[in-house]
Amino acid sequence: MMSLLSPEAAGRVLLWSLVTIGFYAAAKRIYRRWPRWWLSPLAVTPALIALVVVGLHASYRDYIGGTRWLVLLLGPATVAFAFPIYEQRALIRRHWPVLLAGMVAGSATAVLTSWALATAVGLDGVLRLSLLPRSMSTPFAMEVSGDIGGVPDLTAIFVVITGIAGGALGDLVLARLRFGSALARGALFGLGAHGVGTARAHQIGQTEGAVAGLVMVLVGLLNVLAAPLVAHLLR
Repeated sequence: MMSLLSPEAAGRVLLWSLVTIGFYAAAKRIYRRWPRWWLSPLAVTPALIALVVVGLHASYRDYIGGTRWLVLLLGPATVAFAFPIYEQRALIRRHWPVLLAGMVAGSATAVLTSWALATAVGLDGVLRLSLLPRSMSTPFAMEVSGDIGGVPDLTAIFVVITGIAGGALGDLVLARLRFGSALARGALFGLGAHGVGTARAHQIGQTEGAVAGLVMVLVGLLNVLAAPLVAHLLR
């Protein structure tokens, strides 16, 4: 890949890739030792990268140009959740009506609350459209954002914020409501906090992780298919 780039572009790819991967690896080690939601790698890594970008007087264009290949890997990473889903296929066959109803209701609620939140704080136009897909995993969210007229890169930021907040709030919800069903616990994290929530669900249990991964992927597919209709309604 780098042989096809100019020396300057190859240098940017190498610099920002090393910065991103290095900070993420360091943040994971910190999180393992002190597992607090505000020390999540998805919270710490962007903050550290932002400091470097500002310190070097670089631009977002420079950074994303050097790490675009990492963004492209999000798709295959999402597909990898298919393995635990396959292992829990019997559970899914038994409960697919409940899962489907929950995904439709949850997706509708996420879009409507995003629209209401954007309206309440005075966001409109592209910003509001970029906020709408915040409750699905990044590859799907960026695709939907582009389809409805938002800015995919801005949507990715909203997705990360939603994931971090959802992962933290999910633990609080479980502590208060004490769901007895692994299906409910997994669906809660998969729908409310996508990738971050799925990772947290895997820490709780194998079934929770499988259900969270299933919900996350299917919610993404559902929203991608519904995006043209949403775009039509928003025109």
